[in-house]
Amino acid sequence: MSNTINLSRRHLMMGAGAAAMALSAGAASAQEGGAGSGNGLSGKSVLITGTSSGFGRLGAEHYARLGAKVFATMRDMPRPEAEELKTLAEAEDLDITVIEIDVTSDEQVEAGVAQVLEATGGKLDVLINNAGIAMSAPVEVMDIEATRRMFDTNVFGPQRMIRAVLPAMRKAGKGQVFNVTSQLGRVIIPGLGQYSPTKFALEALSEQLAYEVVAKGIDITIIQPGGYPTEIWENGARYSAQLNARTPEALLEGYPQLTAGMGESGGGGGDTDPMDVPRAIAEIMMMPAGMRPLRRPVHPRAKPQVPINEVSAQQQLAMLGGSGYGPMVKAVLDR
Repeated sequence: MSNTINLSRRHLMMGAGAAAMALSAGAASAQEGGAGSGNGLSGKSVLITGTSSGFGRLGAEHYARLGAKVFATMRDMPRPEAEELKTLAEAEDLDITVIEIDVTSDEQVEAGVAQVLEATGGKLDVLINNAGIAMSAPVEVMDIEATRRMFDTNVFGPQRMIRAVLPAMRKAGKGQVFNVTSQLGRVIIPGLGQYSPTKFALEALSEQLAYEVVAKGIDITIIQPGGYPTEIWENGARYSAQLNARTPEALLEGYPQLTAGMGESGGGGGDTDPMDVPRAIAEIMMMPAGMRPLRRPVHPRAKPQVPINEVSAQQQLAMLGGSGYGPMVKAVLDR
């Protein structure tokens, strides 16, 4: 019965294209104006992981300026980045609460989410799984310590957060989860070790979750950024240097082209604007429930994952559209 109700609602909403376009235009206008430009996210509670830098830090500020009540989390507190964000929030009168959560810790995830739910009266509108790490090395060079660290942060971390917030969202009958993957969750560059495997895993986890919770009023969106100049490059170089230092020379020499610069920070992302990602997330937050896309590629130029996304959706519908799973698959993909 719940499936029928939700699917009917979605089909009815498909006829509201003009209203959705107007809402999207209003969202874009509010986002362009910055602080004080609008309250497009007013009343929404947003929990973000990995806000010490990059998309997470930019997003915490952006959503708060659009009126959201933001819970910005990071690991290893106290730290300067946390104090800087608190100072900014106070100076601009932004509703940002900084909380310590290391997504690799069951205890910190449980305690941090409990703190958020206590502050919101037991409700949470949006979870953004942004925390992630990168590391470069051939797969054979990626020892179990490095592999475990990558999966624990990039895959198990989002899973911990999802399991912690879903009970409240299911009880409310609504909610949004954004999982930040990468275009490298669909295409592969040799020499990046377990980065693509973890992002491929998060892509699959997200899509499966989307089917399972669509009838519960919860929307899942996968954000697929291309290259942007954020701190992930410097952090990744540090992790790669540590791996390089403990790897036998004979193994490194087995892949000379892929290990020659391992641990060196060359930067990346070019002159692209990292704010593209928070803007895209905010736009999707403002869409009506049930009309939000499963995937959103984000980059001003290269989007090699787009045809893969399209073929994947076609094949999912071809395989399962006529089965008992059809209603939930169509509810997610027919948007």
